[in-house]
Amino acid sequence: MESLDAYYAFTDDSGTIVAGAGIAGDVLKCLAVSEEARSEGLLVPLVSRILSEHPAQNLKVFTKPEYQAVFESLGFHLLARAPLAILLENGRGLEQYCTYLRSFAREGRCGVVVMNANPFTLGHKYLLQQAASQVDHLFVIPVKEDLSHFPYAERLAMIKAGAPGDVTVLDGSDYVISAATFPTYFLKDLSDASVTQMYLDTDLYGRWIAPALGASVRFVGSEPFDALTNHYNRLIPNAVIIPRLDNISASSVRSALAAGHYREAAALCPDTTWPYLLAALVERALRLELDTPGKPGLVGPDGPGAHKDMDYNTMLSGIKALRPFWARMALAGSAEELRQLGIDAEAAMTAATGGVNTHRGAIFCMGLALYAVSRAFARDVEVPVNEHDMKIFLGEIAQELFCIQLKDSNLRITPSARGARQIALSGYKMLFEDWLPYYRKCSAEGPVGFSGASAQNIAAEGPVGFSGASAQKSATEKPTPSAELKLLLRIMSTLDDTCVVKRVGEERAQEVKREAKEGKDLYKRYAAEGISPGGAADMLALTIFIDSIIS
Repeated sequence: MESLDAYYAFTDDSGTIVAGAGIAGDVLKCLAVSEEARSEGLLVPLVSRILSEHPAQNLKVFTKPEYQAVFESLGFHLLARAPLAILLENGRGLEQYCTYLRSFAREGRCGVVVMNANPFTLGHKYLLQQAASQVDHLFVIPVKEDLSHFPYAERLAMIKAGAPGDVTVLDGSDYVISAATFPTYFLKDLSDASVTQMYLDTDLYGRWIAPALGASVRFVGSEPFDALTNHYNRLIPNAVIIPRLDNISASSVRSALAAGHYREAAALCPDTTWPYLLAALVERALRLELDTPGKPGLVGPDGPGAHKDMDYNTMLSGIKALRPFWARMALAGSAEELRQLGIDAEAAMTAATGGVNTHRGAIFCMGLALYAVSRAFARDVEVPVNEHDMKIFLGEIAQELFCIQLKDSNLRITPSARGARQIALSGYKMLFEDWLPYYRKCSAEGPVGFSGASAQNIAAEGPVGFSGASAQKSATEKPTPSAELKLLLRIMSTLDDTCVVKRVGEERAQEVKREAKEGKDLYKRYAAEGISPGGAADMLALTIFIDSIIS
């Protein structure tokens, strides 16, 4: 059984399923009728029921060629054919997409590149440059399916920003290399499934996509390691293979990001991709903070801590909602634009979490850091930015933001206070002089708890951090304190955390600092007392992010 939004079934008198069909998005999947019931005509009423409950959707279905007439009787029409499977739909989705494509058609020799760009690298840019030099006009179709580490919106933006000026970047669709064109669920083994999905995708491309654009050639990069991709390339009508640049691949970039190595990742990408690398590193930092077990009073994989209005999934929803804003903050043109992006990001966060503030502090400090890096780019400061430059830029930007917010040009750092505003105005002096060196020391000393698994997941294009069995395991086993947990306690012992002050008062907040310095076992105690060092959690994530981007 594949992942489905809903599953419909006929059962016999004993409750045994004799026929079933599922739907995932706009695709009918997992259709099956038991051998004993195949003479009863159950498939048509089963599919009719699904169609009646999804009348407005443009539904697609994969089935074996012998069932074509059955689905055509239900209003479906053929899109693509392979020896072992056919693809049909019951709406005008492909027709509408082809109408969209025809509006871009050009005279002369036209070519197409379909790319995932996860993310867009120097290799992708080279491919487009070489392809464009061989045709009168080149079209790029991004893979639309949102199953990659970088969301479709980011990949589309990266391609548009990095492509040569004479290249037309089109919208992606469900009809070019998507889950809708790669069926696997009804075939016997992976090798058969892979070949069949290749045939379907290339047949659909040759029947519909290429003619709509008037394209006579499709360019692909060489693939020296993946036999299936090589096979797919050979099936593409009129394909031209362009040798790839040595030692440059999107998977290498993702591996570098997983390890928190911005310099290594940026070296493989054009500068137009850098803001999206930074966005990925912000999300990595937030996920590492969230995925750290044993945090006193804070939400983590092992429980909600002192919180009754949020849990791990709530925090995760907040992180996902904020992802689109990080690259925009890195690209902001002014402090006022950055401030507005922060307001918009907070609105998106609360909408996703049902009104719960999961990351307001992170929006502020990460926004400052992202804008500081972009300011360094604008001033041609060496990339990645060093600690001295980052501290200066962070302090300058904080001053600008507070002047805009409070209309007060006389804000000054008070010697005794170390709240969020004062720390920002100092350029996060404690971060650079204490927390960051301590984090690097702890990271170099030994294991980092469960964080290693989180990093590996990025390279595999999966979600960062705990999920499923991993999260459950963390709740039952007591891991060696990670570098992240050690750093959190360090920050708690030095930070005047306004989140703690608001919950339990100034006097108890000072005791919290002393207890964190002593390294006491505070997990259950703080959860019971309602103590949640949210400010320290924000600084933990910020330190992780800063560690990944500075030299």
